[in-house]
Amino acid sequence: MGKTILVIDDDAMNLKRAEFILTKAGYGVLTAASGREGIERLKRGTADLTLLDIEMPGMNGIQTLEQIRGDASLCGSRVMALTASDDGEMRRRMEELGAVGYIKKPFMPPALQRQVEEALEHV
Repeated sequence: MGKTILVIDDDAMNLKRAEFILTKAGYGVLTAASGREGIERLKRGTADLTLLDIEMPGMNGIQTLEQIRGDASLCGSRVMALTASDDGEMRRRMEELGAVGYIKKPFMPPALQRQVEEALEHV
């Protein structure tokens, strides 16, 4: 069985696009429309990699990753940031929290597939 990717993004079109691209590339895909929903999905099942949108209402991606890192059952999760921003402070904080990389939005299918493959090489 292939690897499973959890995509957390508040934008329904981004979720659908990522799900289409990743499913076509042979991955199992789970989706969540908020940080809280994403954490619950992680607790219910195993994802080999989480793609986490940074700019979300309510609990943003940094707050979501802080909660993931603070939970003993989830703290080892591989997380990659999804962002339309190139904010250096956000990038520094995500690195401190152990993000394994960044995917710039809007993402193109070949770039998304390549970055996900690279992030999963050591899983």
